[in-house]
Amino acid sequence: MPEHYDYIITGAGCAGLSLLMRMMRHDYFSTKKILVIDQFFKTANDRTWCFWEKSEGLFEPIIYHRWSKLHFFSNTFSSTLDISPYQYKMIRGIDFYNHVLGEITGLKHITFKHAHVDAIENKRHKVQVVLGEEILTADYVFNSILFAPLVTGAKHEYHLMQHFKGWVIETAKPSFNDAVATLMDFRLGQEHGATFMYVMPTTPTTALVEYTLFTEGLLPSQAYDVELKNYIGKVLNVTQYRIVHEEFGVIPMTNRCFPACDGNIINIGLPGGQVKGSSGYAFQFIQKRTAAIVDALLKSRSPCIQPSFAGRRFRFYDSVLLQLLQQRKIDCDRIFADIFAANRPDRVLRFLDNESKLTDEVGIIRSMPARIFLPAAIKQLFS
Repeated sequence: MPEHYDYIITGAGCAGLSLLMRMMRHDYFSTKKILVIDQFFKTANDRTWCFWEKSEGLFEPIIYHRWSKLHFFSNTFSSTLDISPYQYKMIRGIDFYNHVLGEITGLKHITFKHAHVDAIENKRHKVQVVLGEEILTADYVFNSILFAPLVTGAKHEYHLMQHFKGWVIETAKPSFNDAVATLMDFRLGQEHGATFMYVMPTTPTTALVEYTLFTEGLLPSQAYDVELKNYIGKVLNVTQYRIVHEEFGVIPMTNRCFPACDGNIINIGLPGGQVKGSSGYAFQFIQKRTAAIVDALLKSRSPCIQPSFAGRRFRFYDSVLLQLLQQRKIDCDRIFADIFAANRPDRVLRFLDNESKLTDEVGIIRSMPARIFLPAAIKQLFS
């Protein structure tokens, strides 16, 4: 007979471990049998999460650096943005993994299994997880694994990739102002599509410099290195440095409607729709969804959290922006330059976090070129 658990979490990335961390904060779950399954050991610093937040969050103890001001650069508008009451925060992947997995130590009700998940299936009142020849069951499975390809060619679906390569560089002498980060620098060639740089200084001699694109295809591997080297030398005016860490990633950007659940399979992370389609931001959306799931379980309600009306409204905005970007009807730097030029930074951040009110959104929409935005919005509305 298959071994049974109260909850199985498939995938030990940001979504799975965030959910687990929130469960460990409540005595209610100490009597629950919980299994976490992931194919890989979490021992590498494989990614960096940056996000904005007004107050202290669940992962405040592992914030690696924070900024209250952000640079924005484009060929039409540039400014240093005071993002109060927000702070822009950075978490390194290795710190996140060590923090959450360290909390598990000594907790007998939580088990971690390294295995490849072949399938997750609803079976009557249980969920079945297939690991090769091994089968496990659970009351609920919280899944962050995407089993099917995203691009299907479905009408009115838009698909881009946010792909990036980052170098953490270290200089021999002070070269950075670690009180100000660069959120976006669009002063680059835009021939591939939306292209910009992040610069996240963490000390006067250390910074993460990341080359980022929103396009339909990846670049040759050496192209990322060429652009990073050129930017560091010509824009940052840094010629003597060493690369102490590299990271590369690809984040899907799509307006596909992901199902919140399938029976007692509850989707989280990318399969749950917590990656914002028009920007690729995910960390805070994951935190909101996992907090809502835990709250529902504590109140003996279904953890299948359906999108709110506001959530559907923001999905519409994302679809319009993705349509414009994929069809190359307007440059991404023009969109963000116009938005930041005409709106307070906190309004823009609320909008990007799906927390703005209609009055905020009217201001955001009015700052975009009407002759381009309105036809795209009408097309999306009638789709």
